[in-house]
Amino acid sequence: MQKTEQEPSPTQHLVTTYLSDVKRRVDACIFDFLPTAHEHPDVHQLYQMMLDYPRRAGKGLRPALCMLICEAFGGDPERAVNTAASLELLQNWLLIHDDIEDGSELRRGEPCLHQKHGTPMAINVGDALHCKMWELLHRNTEVLGHELAFRILSEFIQLSNQVVEGQHIELSWVNDNRWDLDEEDYLTMCIQKTAWYTCITPCRVGAIIGGASETEIDAFVELGKDIGIAFQIQDDVLNLIGDVGRYGKEIAGDISEGKRTLVLIHLINACTATEAQQVIDIMARPRDEKSEAEVESVLQLMQKYKSITYAQQRSKALLQEAAGRFSHNFALPDE
Repeated sequence: MQKTEQEPSPTQHLVTTYLSDVKRRVDACIFDFLPTAHEHPDVHQLYQMMLDYPRRAGKGLRPALCMLICEAFGGDPERAVNTAASLELLQNWLLIHDDIEDGSELRRGEPCLHQKHGTPMAINVGDALHCKMWELLHRNTEVLGHELAFRILSEFIQLSNQVVEGQHIELSWVNDNRWDLDEEDYLTMCIQKTAWYTCITPCRVGAIIGGASETEIDAFVELGKDIGIAFQIQDDVLNLIGDVGRYGKEIAGDISEGKRTLVLIHLINACTATEAQQVIDIMARPRDEKSEAEVESVLQLMQKYKSITYAQQRSKALLQEAAGRFSHNFALPDE
């Protein structure tokens, strides 16, 4: 019998509709802002390559959080569009560089930019989108005024510092062949690499534009840490058991890339010493020196020791903690 997809709940439908609406508005801003043509053929090629990742189907989670939080605090979400679009440009240039650093093959269901055009060209496209992000943020002076625009710039500076530090931590683990990691190491990396740009900063800038108090703005740091870590854990899980058509990336790519995830850390601590050494021997080798059978053997051990289930449970627990924080910090007054 053919399996049918479950009908979305009213809440899921509402979220999907909102995400689609924000994506439409943010995409319009981005494609109106980014250059598309130039008289010099090589620069024209650069402009076309800059449109590649933004044109690929993404969820637009970060822009949606920014505009939703702005509106929740009574602000006009249209005043947040430039900032939301800047978050999406940030996401795209980070992904281009991240795909190169990880040696990834697929992004949003298509070959990564460096697979299509080579690493030097892809790095330059990422740099170009990075420049455009700051240019678009500068345009906030026309919409928000100088004081608020520079406050948003400061948030992006803090975000950028957090992300590159978190990325360096993760890259160092691979570069230094580190396997003595525990869950706390992973969580610290996730906070810097993922939580700040996925949740903390999108919520904070939305709250700032919406007119929230400093106490309310600061509350998004701890709240965003829980959600951001849960998001990264779930992404790690999807990398192992997701559907490539919906996930848009190579399944089990994290094993091929030797990434230290919560799933892997749990496995190394849960399996036998002999199995742990076998896993480390496979994970430590470059992608092109791992066979499909070896990658599959690591995946089977993750399933045997319920490491994937453990990660899913941790993600769920973190989201429950975040819900508790949200209720505590943003409780509606009694009528």
